[in-house]
Amino acid sequence: MSQDTDQRWMELALRIARQGLGRVAPNPTVGCVIVKDGRILGRARTADGGRPHAETRALAQAGRAARGATAYVTLEPCAHTGKTPPCADALIAAGVARIVCALPDPDNRVAGRGFEMLRAAGIVVETGLMAKEAAALNAGYLKHRQQGLPWLTLKLATSLDGRIATESGESRWITGPDARQYLHLMRSQFDAVLIGAGTARADNPMLDIRLQGHSGPQPARVVMSRGLDLPLESRLMATARNIRTILLCGKDCPQPKRQSFVDQGAEVISCTADQPETALHKLAECGLTRVLCEGGGQLAASLIAAQLVDELALFNAGLVLGASGRAAIGPLNLGALAAHPRFHLISAQRIGTDTLTRWHQAS
Repeated sequence: MSQDTDQRWMELALRIARQGLGRVAPNPTVGCVIVKDGRILGRARTADGGRPHAETRALAQAGRAARGATAYVTLEPCAHTGKTPPCADALIAAGVARIVCALPDPDNRVAGRGFEMLRAAGIVVETGLMAKEAAALNAGYLKHRQQGLPWLTLKLATSLDGRIATESGESRWITGPDARQYLHLMRSQFDAVLIGAGTARADNPMLDIRLQGHSGPQPARVVMSRGLDLPLESRLMATARNIRTILLCGKDCPQPKRQSFVDQGAEVISCTADQPETALHKLAECGLTRVLCEGGGQLAASLIAAQLVDELALFNAGLVLGASGRAAIGPLNLGALAAHPRFHLISAQRIGTDTLTRWHQAS
């Protein structure tokens, strides 16, 4: 089969896999397309909640016709028995003749063993096709497995001069309705939305997805507040039994206060308050692989200074607020210019009357 044909089917597998972002954590979102004689026999992604896996769903569609077919998979088929049997075994049992896979799985229960099982069964295994694209798609899963941290995207909505509010704190609305609607689409691709206590008190947000026709899961809502200085009557707490709500507090926060939030339905986790990396490790332990931060300038500064921001999603509005407006990012206190984190531009697009640029942290 030609390289162009293989790439076409892998592109389809990646598009299918993308539909699982924000729905499958802590598992990766995987796409699988089974093809024989130029005809698709089955195609699927990892199911909501993380299982069944893409390969077994696609094989179920293909049935007996899968014998002798080629399977295009965006991540190495699993080789271990967890809540479901190994996908490598399912592909072998189905009689698939060839596997084209984009990326190995760094999970130490897999890590090449899936490929070994397939090759030992006489299946042709080819790897590396569109590996860069597959790694970008599952950046959250890969970072979670390799570093014990979630992929963190910092979203900022600012004026042209980098302000998020007037001097008095007025911020609704800096960006237009199209940008605000687009933010809900962004939320649907993340496992959690993170804010600080100041934003929780000032905005009383819901942090949910409000898109017409959206039927997927809601992201977890996460609030960092050292002393749990949050109102129990907030909208977040009123819905904590229905939408997962995680509160990260300092280790010195009194137990009775913690319990009052637990009684409302929240998960309360203590961590070292002045070390944001510790907080993100805790979120990874909660099974979160992709986190969208929508906090204020102080939280943004602490995450950037600690070099924990993988991606900046910057919405710019055609508005000027001047030096008296509140800065999007608080003081970094990093000293020399060389110590400040740099980001490189990934994409730029127009969203209604605003612009959205995406930046990745420079390595």
